[in-house]
Amino acid sequence: MLFDSYALGSIELANRTVMAPMTRSRAVENNAANALMASYYAQRATAGLIITEGVSPSPNGLGYARIPGLFNAEQVAGWRLVTDAVHDQGGKIFVQFMHCGRVAHLANLPAGARVVGPAAEVCPGEMWTDSSGMQPHSAPTTMTESDIAEAVAEYATAAKLAIEAGFDGIELHAANGYLIEQFLNANVNTRNDGYGGSAEGRNRFALEVAQACVNAIGADKVGMRISPHGVFNGTGAFEGVDAQFLELVQKISALGLVYLHQLDHSAMGAPAVPAAGKKQLRAAFKQTYIAAGGFDAASAEALLVSGDADLIAFGRPFLTTPDLVARLKSGAALNEPDMSTFYTPGEKGYTDYPTLA
Repeated sequence: MLFDSYALGSIELANRTVMAPMTRSRAVENNAANALMASYYAQRATAGLIITEGVSPSPNGLGYARIPGLFNAEQVAGWRLVTDAVHDQGGKIFVQFMHCGRVAHLANLPAGARVVGPAAEVCPGEMWTDSSGMQPHSAPTTMTESDIAEAVAEYATAAKLAIEAGFDGIELHAANGYLIEQFLNANVNTRNDGYGGSAEGRNRFALEVAQACVNAIGADKVGMRISPHGVFNGTGAFEGVDAQFLELVQKISALGLVYLHQLDHSAMGAPAVPAAGKKQLRAAFKQTYIAAGGFDAASAEALLVSGDADLIAFGRPFLTTPDLVARLKSGAALNEPDMSTFYTPGEKGYTDYPTLA
């Protein structure tokens, strides 16, 4: 099943493998995609579906050094290089929209941009800045309802720009402690207005963003990634987490989103997502369900055969092995990752991983 074609909405995928979104920090000029990035994605176009690294829908969302954006004409042109290169190889590609929110440092933001979040609490930990090395996260400004409305509109505008740039669709990153999950997570969202204080309030921002993007480009071009029980960036489980995410998933299913992308980071040391919770979300979502988290060919095939997923996302295996699909088919060994080059500029550890050919 892993190598069978699959209809994702109106898009025909060559197989059921998905290249998971992975930050690579190669957008060195004005946060725009470039020819090097086009080569990287084109090398991996045998994936059934590529989901790009996190791409900010606004200047405020550019929390990390050298991550790409998609909110101006230069960035549209840069991403057009990427989508053309992938489509020329027969691939399909969605852009992942990742607003970093409080997971940010001012040194990584353009002039005039702000670090924002649902509340004023600083994200624990540090992040890299090209100007000053590792630094604690900057303090966020609590978003007003006007700020929230502006952010929702920025997502919708970016969705339209994604189609202009040639993407087959978009993924809303509501996982890993970035802005949408900052609103979803009760450990981070301490608001007591209509965007917090209850499961319904915490879900509101995610649903408004999803609805705005559906209105902008159509539900068959919008997916969402979630990570309930994840612990990245100061999140973690909270009382009522499973019931809240079930309600969220029921509502995005009703909106007609083309896929739900469920992340379980237990393979990297995070707490496991309860199996019963995964099955509950799978049953609640009526369209395509993508599973992610530490799969190999055998475990991916088993999950597909069981009916517990429709597509399987692979992260680091695609990063290190451009011809991953061919190697999964043949059982050939994968390349070893060079973690020292995951987030550094240039082609080393990016476009120079070898293929079997």
